[in-house]
Amino acid sequence: MDSDEPAERGAHHVQSLERGLAVIKAFSAQAPHPTLSEVARLTGLTRAAARRFLLTLVDLGYVRTDGKYFSLTARVLDLGYAYLSSLSLSEVAQPHLERLSAQVRESSSVSVLEAPDIVYIARVAVSRIMTVSINVGTRFPAYATSMGHVLLADMSAAEFEAYLLVAELDPLTTHTLTDRAALEEELAQVAAQGWAMVDQELEEGLRSVAAPIRNRQGRAVAAVNISTHASRTPASSVRTDLVPPLLDTAHAIAADLAGSSPAQAVRG
Repeated sequence: MDSDEPAERGAHHVQSLERGLAVIKAFSAQAPHPTLSEVARLTGLTRAAARRFLLTLVDLGYVRTDGKYFSLTARVLDLGYAYLSSLSLSEVAQPHLERLSAQVRESSSVSVLEAPDIVYIARVAVSRIMTVSINVGTRFPAYATSMGHVLLADMSAAEFEAYLLVAELDPLTTHTLTDRAALEEELAQVAAQGWAMVDQELEEGLRSVAAPIRNRQGRAVAAVNISTHASRTPASSVRTDLVPPLLDTAHAIAADLAGSSPAQAVRG
């Protein structure tokens, strides 16, 4: 007989909640549309108890039935979204960066824009290729970085004008874009192609590529990048070998932030 009486695990333990979650977990790729008997077998519940839990989930909109077979509804995603919503962007991004860096064997990062800079909020370092150490909280001028370029490219004209009021376009290397017209032309290309490559504008020998991480409204709320040494990875290899996994990672992070599948995420 099911009740809400505490089980042996402690006075806090509600057995009926445990059983209800077990019923939800009974649905899987191997059993997407189980019968009542199958749910009872998978959970160890009696048929009567399994039936009560299943029909309660039907009443709540998490499960549907044709009278014989049961299946989860899209509403069950709300349970996962509640968890994802509690995570910060850096927590969501970190495992994706770890997979990306393992795949391409290069360092990867996520940053947000705090004009006139980008601020690193997550990072996986494979090797040190800059003269300065990069950590969470490190700032660099947005106009000279790949992540800065994708975030600036997403700005409205008024937002970009406001950015220029606080940014000083100083030449950090001989490659740095310091002319407003040249920078605007570059940002227009970035907006059109959906990613940015910066070639030794921040530091000599540093080549990086970045993509925007977009929210449900399609705005770039952050950027993800891969950085490499120019002598090791020519620009052509960046485009063919690094851009595709980078874009996949940006879409996957956006999907997690939206609480949807990668295919449903807003693509930039």
